[in-house]
Amino acid sequence: MPSPLRNGNGTRNRHLDLFVSTVSERKIRRLNYLLLLFRLASFSFSLASAVFTLSNSSPSRSQLDFLSFRLLFAANAIVAVYSLFQMGAASWEIIKGPTLLPESAQLWFDFSHDQVFAYLVLGAGVAGAAETGRQRLTQGPICQGDGESYCIQADISVALGFAGFLFLALATLASGFRLVCFLATGSRFPM
Repeated sequence: MPSPLRNGNGTRNRHLDLFVSTVSERKIRRLNYLLLLFRLASFSFSLASAVFTLSNSSPSRSQLDFLSFRLLFAANAIVAVYSLFQMGAASWEIIKGPTLLPESAQLWFDFSHDQVFAYLVLGAGVAGAAETGRQRLTQGPICQGDGESYCIQADISVALGFAGFLFLALATLASGFRLVCFLATGSRFPM
């Protein structure tokens, strides 16, 4: 007998099927595509930030010589891997219908991990921005002449990290909406 916690498997409640309209199905599909888009954007910006941070160096030093930039690199790499996993889960849900985990576990997993990783990448971005500002103020010669590209690339890696945070925060809002709908109605989407 299939687990009653598994979404989309087992016997369905005929009473609930009567209330599912084509408008609701379109809303469900639209929100799933929107979540996939947010996750794709978060993945792209976080991966680009990690690559910029990893590849940025000047003749005298690398960006990874500083602890805050190592944190920026690690946080964006972690968020990129997480977003890639979540894109796969969102694609599975769009194609197959049911979630990978039991519905309640999947909704809590999505919301809680979105929150944790959003705060992680936000904190790393702030640390990277503070280090970039400190380098511009106290170590002016690094950001002048040949080293100017080093500072510009550091600014770009921080900005890409903040863009990744923005889209992860939007995904958090959407997954929070799904969780609240589940807690209020027993379904992850309002009917």
